[in-house]
Amino acid sequence: MIVTQTHLPRRALLRGAGAAIALPFLDGMVPALTAVRRTAAAPALRLCAVYVAMGCNMDRWTPKTQGALELSPTLMPLKAYRDRMLVVSNLDSEGAMARPDDGGGVHSRIQPTWLTGVHVKKTDGPGMQAGISMDQIAAQQVGQETQLASLELALESADLVGACELGYTCAYTATLAWRTPSTPLPMEINPRAVFERLFGDSESTDPRSRLARLQENRSLLDAVTDDVARLERRIGPRDRVKLSEYLDSIREVERRIQKAEEQGSQELPVVEQPVGIPATYQEYGELMFDLLALAYQADLTRVSTFLMARELSNRTYPEIGITEPHHPLSHHMYDPDKLAKQAKLNTFHLRIFSHFLERLGSIQDGDGTVLDRTMVLYGSGMSDSNAHNPLKVPTLVVAGKDTGLTGGQHVGYPDGTPLANLQLTLLERMGCQVERFGDSTGTLGIVAL
Repeated sequence: MIVTQTHLPRRALLRGAGAAIALPFLDGMVPALTAVRRTAAAPALRLCAVYVAMGCNMDRWTPKTQGALELSPTLMPLKAYRDRMLVVSNLDSEGAMARPDDGGGVHSRIQPTWLTGVHVKKTDGPGMQAGISMDQIAAQQVGQETQLASLELALESADLVGACELGYTCAYTATLAWRTPSTPLPMEINPRAVFERLFGDSESTDPRSRLARLQENRSLLDAVTDDVARLERRIGPRDRVKLSEYLDSIREVERRIQKAEEQGSQELPVVEQPVGIPATYQEYGELMFDLLALAYQADLTRVSTFLMARELSNRTYPEIGITEPHHPLSHHMYDPDKLAKQAKLNTFHLRIFSHFLERLGSIQDGDGTVLDRTMVLYGSGMSDSNAHNPLKVPTLVVAGKDTGLTGGQHVGYPDGTPLANLQLTLLERMGCQVERFGDSTGTLGIVAL
């Protein structure tokens, strides 16, 4: 880190008509007299929860041995992050188990329980009841330090997952995030909407400048050119490189969004592909993950949820040769061909997820990278999808070196250990004061260094 005499506020913005772009962490934000204190202080951590629906082919997911991590076939896309990975086996999302009066509705219980650790109330209308989700507990305690307390992203509209289950509100499969037990948070699926939320000028009450820029197909960065030039005269060479790389990333993301919008206006989109969303699932997922990486880079938020696939999803994946809808495929009846396709889909999801990790690892953040200061929980609310089993669910954590978590291992816990115990551990690493979470019985002490 280079300590400069010129001090920039940590919340400095590049401003222009219809734009207010937060800056990444620059050396110039460390005044000379406080550099020692900042270097010694604990770095700000980020927390992300990524969900994939309808379980896994557990034979292909689970490492064969415990201890030092030997990657299973499904986990191979994360090979570059082996030393930062903690694969955790034998954790239960027991709250999703059926109770005598529940009847069906297994998918509607499994998704909300995964991040809340509670059994949801059966209702198809008012009176829905889940629990406060892990991300929102973190957002309540660290969210006041950022522009957005949390960011909720998804790759599929709730309108496209098919009919909701009898007796259960569609809200249960529409989100991961619950601000209160009765307040689900909407998840944003449109890249343009996310981009404008992150970088549009929320202080402006006049939408005309923003609409004019969109109609002229100008980049949002054009609006802040003068501010960028003034800032570059104030900062050192290394900060100029950081700023240039950050703005190039924003411009590239915006270019991809514009390209998707142009394609959508020129061609009739298929039912599953709203206008403005990239044509392939991989392009779509990587674009949304890049937007989340930008939000972390600019410290716009430190807490996020990402729904890669919803319960009951009927999405197909023709780009990898899977033409069966996801939900019917998950009812594989242990057919070897269908199990092989499920494993292929599990691996594909992780390949897209690895793009997110690669992006975080490429972004400088003070003396390290954004990945160094990020914990990502990845998993599903069921294991054997044919049996809709919410016990022994597939779970992994990718944690940077500054998070205090031990990577490079596969740990199996005793039968009956709640998934909420791991989530409580992650909340504690975030600095959150939480005595109990969901059905937790304590933290997983051996995970932390």
